[in-house]
Amino acid sequence: MSDPVETDRTDAWADAAAEHLAALVRLPTVSRPDRDEQDAEAFAELPRLLERLYPRLHATLEREVVGPGGLLFRWPGASPDRPFVLMAHWDVVPADADTWQVPPFEGRIDRAAGVVHGRGTLDDKGSMVVVCEAVESLLAEGRAPAHDVYLSFGCDEEVFGTAAEAAVDALAARGVRPWLVIDEGGAVVEGVFPGLQRPAAMIGVAEKGVLDLRIRVEDQPGHAATPRRGGAVARLARALHRIERHPFPVVLTDPSLAMVQTLGRHVTGPLRPLLARAHRARPAVARALAALGPETSAVVRTTVALTRLSGSPAVNVVAASAEARANIRIQVGETVDGVVARLRRVVRDERVQLEVVSGNDPSAESPSDGPQFALLARAVEATYPGTVAAPYVMLQASDARHFCRISDHVYRFSPFAMSRAQRDSIHGVDEQVDLDSLGRGVAFYRTLLLHDDGA
Repeated sequence: MSDPVETDRTDAWADAAAEHLAALVRLPTVSRPDRDEQDAEAFAELPRLLERLYPRLHATLEREVVGPGGLLFRWPGASPDRPFVLMAHWDVVPADADTWQVPPFEGRIDRAAGVVHGRGTLDDKGSMVVVCEAVESLLAEGRAPAHDVYLSFGCDEEVFGTAAEAAVDALAARGVRPWLVIDEGGAVVEGVFPGLQRPAAMIGVAEKGVLDLRIRVEDQPGHAATPRRGGAVARLARALHRIERHPFPVVLTDPSLAMVQTLGRHVTGPLRPLLARAHRARPAVARALAALGPETSAVVRTTVALTRLSGSPAVNVVAASAEARANIRIQVGETVDGVVARLRRVVRDERVQLEVVSGNDPSAESPSDGPQFALLARAVEATYPGTVAAPYVMLQASDARHFCRISDHVYRFSPFAMSRAQRDSIHGVDEQVDLDSLGRGVAFYRTLLLHDDGA
């Protein structure tokens, strides 16, 4: 931010956010499919710690617990019309301390490097903290929003839990239809396309569907000394090989076309002519994106990741069954049923069982040409000057998808600058957030919260 006074304020917000985030990281709120395996005390303590860290927020806003422990706040504004919902979640995925340079739940602040280390700093306690810092700072200044604001903080997003659904149920029962919903998702990134010299704020206008698929083969067991050809393991391996060799076709969806057109205006070099005529050359643009790397390839197709394998219980036993699990991210415009049907055609083996463990279709799409997206773009420009705000389809799943039931304007954006290494650290190792991003994140949400109809 160019104003020195505002820069000083951003630095102060960053310092406070870092201290509070570090304290929250030290609570290992690791979600498990079986809640009995979670650290119950950590989950119980986090709401209490949040209240100590943000006393004005808790004294002023109405708070209720929804679902198994989600937090839903209401900040009454001058008008109940056109309410906002600001979202985050405070559960995290597991972390193996032996693989981290800094212990994942130490909550270490490295001011020399300008980062806060720890699981959840990016996904997603960091987002919750900058929302709360923005609210707390505005309350300290005696300011209030023009419209009602809801804060929805989930406790089970990482295991596809029910807290966000319970929040939606509560709002729907009261007739609340949010004008704007914003949750975690895209970030401020560099180098989206070759030749793009400006940073890009990638704002998710939809998210892919998610499918957990079990691929299983059953066969006659026996002794490994007398094997038969084509047993369960071999047949499963052949099926997986066919799936790997036949990826889903590439397609440039409408949201991805809008992304390409937005960013293409700022690209120089050999890609510029192709991106400039993207609306007339969709297949060629889709193929170009698929060739650029895993991230852009995932933008233009349904992806299949083979993640788990199991077979014989002993080295000298021919397996009675062999099983693989596939994590599939479904492209906008496709469905769970359609994906499974295509995989059956690819496998071409009736003895290979395809079973849907869980799955949901892609979310509804939110517009990128209306006042809500324009407001987000203005907030980005105010906090990351010179950054291009672009729509995109989020590759991961989030709690935001549940809010499509009560709002037509659901967006996914974390107001942090993230390097390639930082993006890889989400659900990976050595997760860390920049102090500068924390300060700018507070400024981003303050800009949203101070928005009024005349802004």
